[in-house]
Amino acid sequence: MSLTRRHLMQSGGLGAMLLTAAGACSRSDQKQADNLADLDAAETAARIKSGEISAGEAVGAAIDRAERINKEINAIATQTFDTAREDAADVEGVMAGVPTFIKDLYDVTGVPSGFGSRAFPGYVGGEQLPFVTEFINLGVVSLGKSTSPEFGLTATTESIATGATRNPWNLDYSTGGSSGGAAALVASGVVPIAHATDGGGSIRIPASCCGTVGLKVSRGRTPRGEPSDMPLSLSTHGVESRTMRDTAAVSAAMARPSAESGLPPLELVTAPLKERLRIAVVMDGPGGGYSADPAVKEATESVAALCADLGHHVEEAVFPVDEGFSADFSLYWAAIADQVMTSWEQATGMPRNGLAFEPFTLGLAEVFQANQAGFQDALARLFAIENVMAEFHQNYDVILSPVLCTPPPEIGYMDGALDYETLIGRLTDYVQYTPLYNVSGAPAISLPLSMSPEGLPIGAMFGAAMGREDLLIGLGFEMEEARPWAGRKPAVFG
Repeated sequence: MSLTRRHLMQSGGLGAMLLTAAGACSRSDQKQADNLADLDAAETAARIKSGEISAGEAVGAAIDRAERINKEINAIATQTFDTAREDAADVEGVMAGVPTFIKDLYDVTGVPSGFGSRAFPGYVGGEQLPFVTEFINLGVVSLGKSTSPEFGLTATTESIATGATRNPWNLDYSTGGSSGGAAALVASGVVPIAHATDGGGSIRIPASCCGTVGLKVSRGRTPRGEPSDMPLSLSTHGVESRTMRDTAAVSAAMARPSAESGLPPLELVTAPLKERLRIAVVMDGPGGGYSADPAVKEATESVAALCADLGHHVEEAVFPVDEGFSADFSLYWAAIADQVMTSWEQATGMPRNGLAFEPFTLGLAEVFQANQAGFQDALARLFAIENVMAEFHQNYDVILSPVLCTPPPEIGYMDGALDYETLIGRLTDYVQYTPLYNVSGAPAISLPLSMSPEGLPIGAMFGAAMGREDLLIGLGFEMEEARPWAGRKPAVFG
């Protein structure tokens, strides 16, 4: 059943629970916040519902912040401020009036989409994906499109088309990618939540870089994504947020019924986990890949110690995959780039070229063309990962690992204009841990639990078995209570 505005407002189930949770939030420690930028989505919705502020005031304040802050962080690909003001005058739903952005990889009907690329000048979005429609049906008001690297293919948001999106904690550093614009807009207080997607780490990576909460849900948990001829579905939809209650609320609201998803139901989680978990701590990437640098290792060890102090059983382990995983995933990633450009060629009648596409996208496609004879064998090994990870989770409830091998790199280190060989080497050194969960389909979350010596966020990643987002959300509430992050604000905020 579709979660329409009318259903959420009238039902006594999930909609009522979300409103109750939001009402409780209004009595929380955020009650005294004077700056609307400080409010999360739940608190914003509660204040609008109570009449303390109007949806128009919440949206107008967010637009003011966007106009001021985006000059520094460059996180907006397309703004729709006039439309947002109109929408705010007549909006309903459990998050009625909460301002947000939609990631620029996905169409919003009637709004320009650039996909982080120079290949689509003047393109205006057509039919929206089901997730986008149902997300907006929660009552959120979109202020426009957030920036992304070209087609979401890399782990920083520095495309040639839109320029570098900058980290609110330090403008000289990367936001991560591909939901880098979304994370920057949330971290800087422009909006409390923003639409994001994750096909290889693209929610969790920017969450780690920008100090936000980023949950990748299980494959099939949310309404279906974009149509694709690719045989293995990697990408899921979600949000970047600043609080666990916002992540919990959106995840529960957007969850498909079990009859459609084939997963256990995801009820609204509102409190820390009571169950004590068996937690595996994994420091090295899959197959004994690159180890985390000292700052990330120290941060992960600190989180592991916190989990043990809270009574969880914690022990060291290794990912149950061999060293070939990275190569297999890279070949599949290259196949995605090739498919994107093939579709573009068919639509435009023009050959792929360096004026339309970045060197990295072209290089990935060339790798697939040169190695496609081994694609089916790689695909078979990737499909087997789901069962391998399910067996691993018979011994462990949750896996704790770094999100990334290093803290956020400086702007330019993975710039879209770099040649393919340079960028793929740096990207491989940087991203080791996140893609495993996209391949297995299992959920994983990045929590903003640590800071680097340079004052940049370092996320901790927790992964669970297929369909067990409830464990991750409950554990997230526990971590948020034990090591609060709400008081930390980046240099660019509000």
